[in-house]
Amino acid sequence: MRQIVVVDQHWGIGKKNDLLFSLPADMKHFRETTSGKVVVMGSNTLLSFPGGKPLKNRVNIVLWPGGEEREDCIIVQDLAALFEEIEKYPAEDVFVVGGAMMYKTLLPYSEGAIVTKVEAGGGAEVFYENLDEQENWECVSVSEPMETNGFVIRFCTYKNKAPLAFGK
Repeated sequence: MRQIVVVDQHWGIGKKNDLLFSLPADMKHFRETTSGKVVVMGSNTLLSFPGGKPLKNRVNIVLWPGGEEREDCIIVQDLAALFEEIEKYPAEDVFVVGGAMMYKTLLPYSEGAIVTKVEAGGGAEVFYENLDEQENWECVSVSEPMETNGFVIRFCTYKNKAPLAFGK
């Protein structure tokens, strides 16, 4: 399992249950990376999508305690059920896509993270863990900078040197 996230220069990820930036190149990267795969999210992330509908061409697993079953995605009630569901898929096909609580809760179990870094501040209210300051995490690759919609971004790949096993 890996995480995929966009952060501003302060590791901010969102405000008012929305993204900080409109980044067409990152959206394309996200689609290409996760299409045909499994995306894991919390209920607020699902509800933030247009019409509260899950992402197309992906298996959507949503941790939503008290959430009603739906035909368009898999709703799990707790972390144990989430881990049980995730284990049905190859680890390299599973991506945590938000929100902040899901990122934080699942970070120790994630083998890696694909972080799009934006060279700007976004006025965030919600933040991602600064992986550059995490003992078990190391940046293993950084793309060349690219410009999209007036912002400079870089795709950075991080590796967790000691991911926890589910249920530990």
